[in-house]
Amino acid sequence: MIDLALFAFIAAVMLIGFRRPFVWVLAYIYVDILSPGRMGYTIMPAIQISLITFCAAFAGWALTDSKREARFTLRQALMAILLMYCWWTTSNADFPIFAGEKWEWVWKALFFAIFLPFTLTTKLRIESALLVMLLSVAAIVISASIKVVLGGGGYERNLFFVNDNSGIYESSTLATVAICSIPVILWFVRYGTIFKPDWRVKTFAYALIFACLLMPIGTEARTGLVCIAVLMVLALRDVKRRLTFLVAGAALVVVSLPFIPQSYYNRMSTITSHEGDQSASTRVAVWMWTLDYAQDNPMGGGFDAYRGNKFVYDMPVTEENIDGNTLSIEYREVIDEGRAYHSAIFEMLGEQGWLGLAIWLWLHALGLWQMERIRRRWRKRTGEDEQWQAPLATALQYAQIIYLVGSLFQGIAYQPFILMLIALQCGLWSYLKRVDTVQAKPQTIGSKLAESRAGGSLNLPDPA
Repeated sequence: MIDLALFAFIAAVMLIGFRRPFVWVLAYIYVDILSPGRMGYTIMPAIQISLITFCAAFAGWALTDSKREARFTLRQALMAILLMYCWWTTSNADFPIFAGEKWEWVWKALFFAIFLPFTLTTKLRIESALLVMLLSVAAIVISASIKVVLGGGGYERNLFFVNDNSGIYESSTLATVAICSIPVILWFVRYGTIFKPDWRVKTFAYALIFACLLMPIGTEARTGLVCIAVLMVLALRDVKRRLTFLVAGAALVVVSLPFIPQSYYNRMSTITSHEGDQSASTRVAVWMWTLDYAQDNPMGGGFDAYRGNKFVYDMPVTEENIDGNTLSIEYREVIDEGRAYHSAIFEMLGEQGWLGLAIWLWLHALGLWQMERIRRRWRKRTGEDEQWQAPLATALQYAQIIYLVGSLFQGIAYQPFILMLIALQCGLWSYLKRVDTVQAKPQTIGSKLAESRAGGSLNLPDPA
């Protein structure tokens, strides 16, 4: 029944695409984030829905869309360079089989992020793509939050549609993406047009924000708690009554404390010190190994180069004595190997070397700068259709900052959701540049007319 329901829904969406081919782009966004092919048991895994929607999205744009307004931005060029560089490192990888497996999904995520801005030529398309991204994440978050409220959850426990701890369904990744989504949700509450922000939309949005905040608790992901703290700091930039905001936030935390399980406290207590936690201790050891590896391999070792690491370290283990009144600390030797990077920075450094890391950092730094420019350029405009641009740029910027902080502790440098977020930033940047150009043309003609009336020459363009 699950297979039939998913197949019927996607088939209906694909049929609509014959009338409006851009819907196929939205279909691929939905499929790539939610992974319905991994939910089914018979039909869905067999039809390769990801490949079908991927080809349909590109073919629909190539055959039907006007290319007049398509622009190839600098950030798309950076992603294209990164894509070719990843192909080169994959062909020379330390572990070719494992590198090939990761390349199979990384190239599609990068290619789609390069392609998506070409299709985002109107405000409606930008909003539609962002809405589908948000609702696809919401489907996972709502389902998981229901299980958390009913007593489920816990570190590395299954909360999701699929029994697979990878991609967006990895607990720390979902916690980060959920918190990233909150600024976008708040933008739809004020400026959404596909679903008018009436009381029903606002009720759903605020309930979804609550569900997103539950994800770090339900998954017991330490990164999620850090992301919430970053979100609160960013919110201080825009709230009018900062003291009231801080007091309300503190009150909410105090009220929620009795409902948080003890296992969550135990896991969060390891944030302040990594020495007593094997997972955190291993991360530090892997990062040090990656720095040494990059010195010997400045061009990187290809995807999954971490499989070559091996190290020995002493970890303190606290034990309670038999009398139950005293604690003793014993240092135990831990031998570990083949441990993942647990950081996007070190993931890029180990796999793509210093050049790949520089491209990746440039890509994100340029996005933060472009969104800040849009915010400053549009925030004081008062026109009828000039109110949504600056808040959207701010929401995308905040989502990116939260991701960047969260990525310091996760190997999510190529996360498809974030690459789509970058693509939306590129699309918004190109769209608003075209709008500015159109708005500037009448002013130019008007100034020439004024110059002509004053005795100057008038050189108007040929009407043809």
